[in-house]
Amino acid sequence: MRGSEYAELKAFAAVVERASFARAAELLGLSPSALSQTIRQLETRLAVRLLNRTTRSVAPTEAGSSLYNRIGPMILELDAAVMEAVTSTGRIAGTIRINTLGMALKQVIAPRLGRFHRAYPDVVLDIVIDDSLSDIVTGRFDAGIRVGRRLEKDMNVVRLTRDVKMIVAASSNYLARRGEPTSPVDLRGHACINWRLPGRDGISRWEFEKKGKKIEIAVEGPLIANRQDVAVEAALQGLGILYAYDNEGVEQAIERGKLKRILADWSPTRPGLYLYYSNRRHPSPVLRAFIDCLLDRDKAITTR
Repeated sequence: MRGSEYAELKAFAAVVERASFARAAELLGLSPSALSQTIRQLETRLAVRLLNRTTRSVAPTEAGSSLYNRIGPMILELDAAVMEAVTSTGRIAGTIRINTLGMALKQVIAPRLGRFHRAYPDVVLDIVIDDSLSDIVTGRFDAGIRVGRRLEKDMNVVRLTRDVKMIVAASSNYLARRGEPTSPVDLRGHACINWRLPGRDGISRWEFEKKGKKIEIAVEGPLIANRQDVAVEAALQGLGILYAYDNEGVEQAIERGKLKRILADWSPTRPGLYLYYSNRRHPSPVLRAFIDCLLDRDKAITTR
């Protein structure tokens, strides 16, 4: 394969992954017009349309999807090989693509961005917030971050955080108006802020556990959200009762008296956050450095 042909294929993969000529051009260091010309050259050479373009969107055709599914993993492997060649000299450099939940970005990545950059100034972090459980292999990501029970199969796994409790809480204003539930079944008579897992159509049932007894409750209320920060804000404004992961934002709201925790003895434990990457690849030195930073350099990589 000639170098120009590889550049065309890599450009095509970038457009598919970002569903945007502008975003792909930014990644590749090209102008959108130059990238568009590259894609036209590829389509002309192959004599097939690969992308459907409109003024608002771009998506692969059937032929384009088939081509991307074959070349995407290959390009990822070639990029990894180049990165390993660079880092074999002892220099940590290159781009690392991470697919992460929004709450994981806030909790474990964002607080360490400055430290990672200072330690590895030649590394570019390409972070995509994605709560919809995208396939990190087909998406050409180096790694993903998810809660434990939502991991893809056949992956190498690194625990990033402890398991967490689910918290039920509401504002004092709401509880003064509606009263405080004393058992999970009481929630059926309350306004509750519902939760929809990203990538799913149904509304999640609230799960509770006490002394080995487990209960699932379907609740109703004025709001359905797929992001916890939206649900927390709604609870702070008195819209209803919140069911959320025990994280810093919820804890601070409770400590400051803005929210009151209820049904604490019914709180179940849920898996924490994990980083995962394909078991078909060894982690690159850049990925190892990133993992060490997230773990504050005190834990080793483990395999599930």
